[in-house]
Amino acid sequence: MLDVRRLRLLRELAHRRTIAAVAEAMNYTPSAVSQQLTALEREAGVPLLERTGRRVTLTPAALTLVEHAETILAALEQATADLAASRAALTGTLRIGAFPTAVATILSPALVALSRDHPRLELLVTELDPATVPDALRTDALDVALVQEYDYVPAEPDPALDTEPLLEETIYLATPTITSLEDHHDASWIAGTPGTLCHTMTIRACQAAGFTPRVRHHVDDFSTVLALVAAGQGVALVPELGALTPPPNVVLTALSTRRKTHLAYRRGTGRHPAVVAARAALRASAELGR
Repeated sequence: MLDVRRLRLLRELAHRRTIAAVAEAMNYTPSAVSQQLTALEREAGVPLLERTGRRVTLTPAALTLVEHAETILAALEQATADLAASRAALTGTLRIGAFPTAVATILSPALVALSRDHPRLELLVTELDPATVPDALRTDALDVALVQEYDYVPAEPDPALDTEPLLEETIYLATPTITSLEDHHDASWIAGTPGTLCHTMTIRACQAAGFTPRVRHHVDDFSTVLALVAAGQGVALVPELGALTPPPNVVLTALSTRRKTHLAYRRGTGRHPAVVAARAALRASAELGR
């Protein structure tokens, strides 16, 4: 019989690539992860890992097993959701993740509604970059979260997650005067921290316009980004939720680029009462904010 906890470790190794990264994410030591994966190989009866020095890669058999693991783990989530649906009252903990501009505009009103309608539900909020959301959902650090994709940064499908559309926003060029994107090939740029979706979006949108931006400042808070634009420190691309109250000396020029926000949750949890309630509250909040 295959151990479910070990299957989960194998799945995380498929996503994270290294045993050290799996250990950090799952609160194991690297040696414990290695021991559990070795035990899984014995259970499976076939090699699952190819080891070259400190590097490991998954064998074809391991990749097949990961596909089965996704189905098995989703079925367990579904069983848990069905049991929760049989309870009279909605209780327990609901962990929600959201990116900064959504916390005030979408998440806060949803939290008010959830607290009012389900007072016995404990709500825990984590603010994080959408790029880290899939990992947090898979490892049970979150139950529901908001994920993003930009026209130039499409999201990679994750078989462990289900998603549904929530909101679509315009991307604006923030400058001191009315200009076009192409006019700023020699300008100083303000972009997010490297590795974030906002940073990647800025780079790719500018490259599509024929140049690579010279990023002078790395800032993740859009109010700070707009303040820097107002101070003459550069130009930036800002999504609609981050540009609701621009400084008076900042001009926002709408681009054809869009940012799409989706609700995400682990596959199999869609019918869990707490997840159902969160999805409904977030959709209602997004509708009111339009």
